[in-house]
Amino acid sequence: MSCPTIASTATHLTNGGVTSVDCQKQVRSWGLLRSIMALLVPTCNRAIIQNPQTKHHHLHTSNSSVITGTIFGYRRGKVRFCIQTNYKSTDPILLLEFAVPTPVLAREMQGGILRITLDCTDSEFSSSMLPLWTMYCNGRKVGYAVKCRPSKTDTDALRLMSSVVVGAGMISGKELENEDELMYLRANFQRIRGSADSESFHLIDPEENVGQELSIFFFRP
Repeated sequence: MSCPTIASTATHLTNGGVTSVDCQKQVRSWGLLRSIMALLVPTCNRAIIQNPQTKHHHLHTSNSSVITGTIFGYRRGKVRFCIQTNYKSTDPILLLEFAVPTPVLAREMQGGILRITLDCTDSEFSSSMLPLWTMYCNGRKVGYAVKCRPSKTDTDALRLMSSVVVGAGMISGKELENEDELMYLRANFQRIRGSADSESFHLIDPEENVGQELSIFFFRP
């Protein structure tokens, strides 16, 4: 089975254990969020990417209006959302685990629009607390999201993705000492602060347009 190519949306370096993506999707507009769906179907060879750091920061430490956002998760696991200052960073500003299995979130993306709303019941964010958010996907309550400290697996995954500027793909489980494959979607997001208690992130497509295909909203009482 032949695979379409993506060259314009992801940058992959070939170095050491790093190989270029064999099974890729053309992502010219992010109605191509649906492209992540195709990654659920085992077709051709997997993606493996490339290169370390750790700490835990508060969501508001970066004043940049454009950040890097990475959604990733094992095919048979739950999804994580990572906010980074740039695509090379392995030191996330914020890391959340969604209570949604990866295939379920991918199905939500299939329609081309995904709006995630996170309502936090905690009034304070501190390194000693792990805030809990009620999570909604396209208006439907789907469970919770919890703030996490990056594990070694998270850091290793981000290191392997550090050559990807924007794009979607897979990392072989062997690279992470896991039998399952790790799916990821990385993009630039426009960060908008509505108030001290509300903030949103909107995906910027490869043509530098801010669309409605993927938006994530944070609210606190």
